[in-house]
Amino acid sequence: MRFKHLFPTLAATLLLMQVALAEPVNINTADATVLAKALNGIGPAKAKAIVSYREKNGPFKSVDQLAMVEGITQKLIDKNRADIRLGGSEKGGAEKPAPAAAPAAKQPKPAS
Repeated sequence: MRFKHLFPTLAATLLLMQVALAEPVNINTADATVLAKALNGIGPAKAKAIVSYREKNGPFKSVDQLAMVEGITQKLIDKNRADIRLGGSEKGGAEKPAPAAAPAAKQPKPAS
């Protein structure tokens, strides 16, 4: 009879372990299904938009470039930054999170 109460606790624990052990995703190689599953707040439509942008414009050079994708906000990027990779292996904790884009250098004003 006690096992009836154990099952929901066990199920919740397994679900939390899956979330905690989630692997980072390479936004330059992952398909839409993988992106939607791996990133918080990214559903199938936004994941397809990421893949479409990548196919049209080439690989992402920075995580912040995701903001160029329709529907992807900086807040969403910041929330997922630790789970996003740009290159290297899809999995593994040895790889560092993808860096933010470097600030653009100011262009000198043309001489008058």
